[in-house]
Amino acid sequence: MFVKPARLQIAALCFRPGDKEPEILLVSTRDTGRLILPKGWPEKDKPAHQTAIIEAYEEAGVVGKAEPRPMGSFRSYKGLSKGVKIRTKVLVFKIRFEKQLEDFPEIGQRQCVWLPLSEAIEAVNEPALKRFLRRKRSEIM
Repeated sequence: MFVKPARLQIAALCFRPGDKEPEILLVSTRDTGRLILPKGWPEKDKPAHQTAIIEAYEEAGVVGKAEPRPMGSFRSYKGLSKGVKIRTKVLVFKIRFEKQLEDFPEIGQRQCVWLPLSEAIEAVNEPALKRFLRRKRSEIM
């Protein structure tokens, strides 16, 4: 049986120091309000880690430095119009937080929350993202 390969998306795992553990940024989806990492389709003619920087800025106003190598990936689904969902592979890049701007392209379209890592793991409801964050916990700490 032929299975169409997953389409690639690029995600930004933005982190900053917290009181007891690092905090990571989650943003809400525009349709259902689920909490996810900022992510999007690859940008033409740009390295993947640059796409992660662009997504963090566009969705949350975050400015930071991305590691050029991905920290890993997980499988997900992207909701399209009329309830269509397509399978995606999400490549995740760590971004060290520098600042968060008050004005950015998707302001007002998403909620942006910084949560301690352990709370962020519980706040996401996508099982594959939850597993990814648990598995990569030591790399984020």
